[in-house]
Amino acid sequence: MAHTTRHEKVRAEILQAAAKVIARHGFHGMSMRKLARATKKGLATYYNYFACKEEVLFELQRQAFTTLIRAAGKALASVDEPAERLHGFISSHIRYFMAHPDIMQILVHESSTLPPKWRKEIRVLKEQYFRIGRDVVRQVLKHYNGAEAEEPEIERAAYSIFGMLNWVYGWYDPSRHGTSEDVTRTIHRVSLVGLKGDYK
Repeated sequence: MAHTTRHEKVRAEILQAAAKVIARHGFHGMSMRKLARATKKGLATYYNYFACKEEVLFELQRQAFTTLIRAAGKALASVDEPAERLHGFISSHIRYFMAHPDIMQILVHESSTLPPKWRKEIRVLKEQYFRIGRDVVRQVLKHYNGAEAEEPEIERAAYSIFGMLNWVYGWYDPSRHGTSEDVTRTIHRVSLVGLKGDYK
């Protein structure tokens, strides 16, 4: 049991260091040697935990989407009112990425870098997360417009909201833009005003 705990701790340290290096230099600018220098560990240590840098990138993305899916599920579990569900979904997304800005940058810029065998698994998780957000948008549209919106409109609205959420890392400055709650409130208000429009 102690060995497993130590193994997981070192893997987490490697992934944390990798996220910073990839966000700063890009995936193609990262090497296992750079990772070793970043955490003052021997190069051989890394190969005891990951076979290649592609596996490191895969695990970063896998953990991110798994965490996002779990957090969204928890945020929505006991909420029925559509506008509040939208707030909960936005809030869980913003909180995660304010805590992990490097991961957000990686998900945006390195989404197509993985080899096909791992890209497929990440795509499944990404689509699962998108469906959660899309279904929240669907509920808001129906609630305020009294009828089911057409599927293309629902998807366009959902992608637009994800665009706002995913670009926060590019402009957010805590000294100017406040807390995660402040950012959530603004994005929720902008999203809700748009979704309340006439979609019939």
